[in-house]
Amino acid sequence: MAEPESTVINTNVKQKDLSEALVIAVTTRAIFSLEEEHKLYLEKGKEEYTRHQQANQDKPLPPGTAFAFIQAVQYVNKKMLESNPAEKDLFDILVLSNNSPESGVRIINSAKHYGLEISKFCFVSNEDSTQYLKSHGVKLFLSADRTDVCNALKRGVSAALIFQQEVQAPSTPLRVVFDGDAVLFSNETDQIFQEQGLEEAVQYEQAMEDVPMGEGPLKAFAMHLGKMRKKFSQEKSPIRTYLVTARSGRDMGIRAIKTLREWGLEIDEAFFMDGAPKGPILAQIQPHIFFDDGLHNIQGAQNLGVPSAWVP
Repeated sequence: MAEPESTVINTNVKQKDLSEALVIAVTTRAIFSLEEEHKLYLEKGKEEYTRHQQANQDKPLPPGTAFAFIQAVQYVNKKMLESNPAEKDLFDILVLSNNSPESGVRIINSAKHYGLEISKFCFVSNEDSTQYLKSHGVKLFLSADRTDVCNALKRGVSAALIFQQEVQAPSTPLRVVFDGDAVLFSNETDQIFQEQGLEEAVQYEQAMEDVPMGEGPLKAFAMHLGKMRKKFSQEKSPIRTYLVTARSGRDMGIRAIKTLREWGLEIDEAFFMDGAPKGPILAQIQPHIFFDDGLHNIQGAQNLGVPSAWVP
């Protein structure tokens, strides 16, 4: 596998052991607000964009949707190392960018300005930069480009599409909200619901109550998060995880709970919404990131300033 055109190692950040770390790759448009620059790129082309980025290389970019999530992840690392200075089970953040290294200087300077502990910056001129995710041991990929996300999922990497939005900056600890079907779990029941209706889906769930559900695209990420969380007591954990699902607790909740138990995945709080809007609960939780496969749920969360990521 060829290395990216240019990988810049951030020597100010202690490099992690890739075999142990939970590696998260974010694109520049997921972590910083680059809407104006992206518009310039689309309208005037790469050269004009590069010129603009070089001329503004000392001007920090404003935070984007995934910015608060990355800050909260750093807080977890800090708490992990306070608890055990030899800890290797840490988050490792790398930025994957379609910029050239020349126009990428502004990205590096912006990360330094905000004190973001990004271990590597990969500048890839290649159209499909997701081919480098596996070689870097990436467990979660966040991008503002739908094609990138679909390519990553095809390559077996947990991935989600970040929508640019104004976000509130929630306080620590790190709070992550997962939807159930087609995110944590497979979409088997979802498909029955779409094709045959709610009654058939409920009957199927009741018949399959003792059979764990299949894995969804974000299961591996959630499991690693759960492993890190187990290193602390519930009161002192710097990580809180939530399941917010459209399932009803009465008819379809038992199988979800039994599946999590079978996986050994402890979730701090679970909300079975029975089809009600998720927005009010999300506004209460104030997560750093909310993963869902339903665009209407993403839209509702965005309207409340909740940082959201769509799993297509």
